[in-house]
Amino acid sequence: MHVEDSEDDHALVLAHLHRGGLRVDARRVDSLADFEAALSEPWDAIICDYHLPGFTGLEVLACLRVRGDVLPFVLVSGQIGEDTAVEAMRSGASDYLLKHNLARLAPALERAIESNEARRARLASDQELALSRQRLSELAQHLQTSVESERAAISREIHDDVGGSLTALKFDLAWIERRSADPQVRQRVQTALETVTHAIEASQRIMHNLRPAILDQGLVAALHWMTKRFERRSGVATAFRTSHELLPSLPAGVALTAYRTAQEALTNIDKHARASRVTVDLSLAHGVLSLEVADDGVGMSQGALAKARSFGIRGLHERAGTVGGWLELSSSAAGTTLLLSVPLEGPAADSGEAGPSPSATSTDPAGWG
Repeated sequence: MHVEDSEDDHALVLAHLHRGGLRVDARRVDSLADFEAALSEPWDAIICDYHLPGFTGLEVLACLRVRGDVLPFVLVSGQIGEDTAVEAMRSGASDYLLKHNLARLAPALERAIESNEARRARLASDQELALSRQRLSELAQHLQTSVESERAAISREIHDDVGGSLTALKFDLAWIERRSADPQVRQRVQTALETVTHAIEASQRIMHNLRPAILDQGLVAALHWMTKRFERRSGVATAFRTSHELLPSLPAGVALTAYRTAQEALTNIDKHARASRVTVDLSLAHGVLSLEVADDGVGMSQGALAKARSFGIRGLHERAGTVGGWLELSSSAAGTTLLLSVPLEGPAADSGEAGPSPSATSTDPAGWG
């Protein structure tokens, strides 16, 4: 398309294009209305005069950009100042030429078209890459959700079938022990009872690892219990602080995501940090639930964070994405801090949740169904 009010100048431009070896199918328009109407058709490039009756080439370029069209735009003028030329290039013009130097119009137009095609290809590649990343993220989130659902199902099966059968077997063994006078039989029954008791404890531990029953008592209670248990097991001084003793009812998955994040962070601290103190902070402010786990250990190097098989932190990033949150990790020689942030909506963004206080749930809940 050629935006030009002079038929003679239009013919001159076409002559230079043909002289440059280009076979051109061109249409001349001389008003903004005609230009906007012509944009509904497919064009390879736009050549535009600068001085036009009632408007300028910069207005034409602005109209093109407002529509979001990505087309090569070559500005041609009999006289154009340096400031105007710079402004045109900053606004997205591919090139500008003076009318007394149209000999380089053909190569300039070819270069503009090639550059535009490369840009379109790059944009298409970027869009495809973004779509691929989105699909991978959705797949990872689906896998996380599926794993938790499968864990919950297995936990229920262990509780309902294995746990019930072991408990019934324990009752039967106790009945046999009470009714047998043979010392050897009573001794064998006692041994069997100990074995069954260990199996029940193992099933309770497996159920808790698969799906922590303490979450039924609320996230505050679960984190309070987790930090106390971590302190007893590791010997590392661990403090749990919260801005709300009672949180609002959280959306599905948020409490479990926060719990698993704290669990993974404490596991990493126990394995690698060599810390002497750990703090776990849970807060709710401005509709955002925040969980921060910090230690005073040796920190993590960038190489450790970039390890090819470092899936723990990557898994936490994906898990945070399943509930619309994000994860931030900072580390130095003074220690490591992991921060989970999850925006909440509706009643969950307010304060005041029904549920027991941490002190009421400080006992080990491994036996809860």
